[in-house]
Amino acid sequence: MTARTKTDELQETIEELGLQPYVEQIDEQGYAVVPPEVTGVTTAQVDELVRHLLDKSEEYIGCRFTVEDGPESELDYGDFRGILELRSGATPSQFQLMQICTYHRAFRDLAVNPAGTALINYMIGSFGHPLAGADAWAARFSSHNCFIKWAGDGYGDSLGLHVDQGGVPMPWGEKALNANCNWCLTDYTLDDGAFACVPGSHKRKSHPHENAAAEAVPIECPRGSLIAFHGALWHGAYPKKTPGLRVTIANYYRHMSILPQDDIPNHFPQELADDCADPETFRRLAGFGSPYQTQVYPLPKAVNA
Repeated sequence: MTARTKTDELQETIEELGLQPYVEQIDEQGYAVVPPEVTGVTTAQVDELVRHLLDKSEEYIGCRFTVEDGPESELDYGDFRGILELRSGATPSQFQLMQICTYHRAFRDLAVNPAGTALINYMIGSFGHPLAGADAWAARFSSHNCFIKWAGDGYGDSLGLHVDQGGVPMPWGEKALNANCNWCLTDYTLDDGAFACVPGSHKRKSHPHENAAAEAVPIECPRGSLIAFHGALWHGAYPKKTPGLRVTIANYYRHMSILPQDDIPNHFPQELADDCADPETFRRLAGFGSPYQTQVYPLPKAVNA
């Protein structure tokens, strides 16, 4: 009798959750836009996530923030420039909140959303244990971040196009070595600073060329949508031209062989994993319980020493 594989399990999950059209989009385009009625993320959940993020922004930065009007005060970055801003010469018009799964259970629930997890498992795949006759999922968390963006230059004319798995030596294969779940907590339109990408560019298995922005298109979708995309997709963002904020959660995943951005296995409070919608999945994705973190495997005992 043939053993049931993770691929078999995943196909059942894809069918149960109605994800087959989005899997096909990922194969062809390198990304899929999944509406909230498919992911199950409600308006109330989006509102709660935004509230926590804006409260944390006020705590860190020192002024009130609203989605409609943005920050109440002028923000001064000093001499700071992010990597993509340095490349383009643009003035920063966003900031990033990190380790957001420590903020509140709502963020941990989002990180193990069944639809998002299924698409991540599809993109990153499984790895085999041939001697054990089994396989296991290779996806692990890399980081959990929020981007809060306001009107400005964005990433300039280049749109900041890059690939998430750009630090991995080539050649790249079909499976993603990094993959991303971007949760749009505000409406995405071109003028609101939408996600930019070059559809199908994941098949080129390369970094973007110098004029890649000419091939880019905006991904427009309503708040609550999920943009799931392959780590080899050329992507960036358009500048925001409208008042207020664009708020995004980027739950970033990696193949277990790739170094994480955030050392979650060693530094994330493990007890928080039990306070979420799916503790087992959160613990696996976090990388808790690896036999190489402690002496888990048994050792023999000397006889008649």
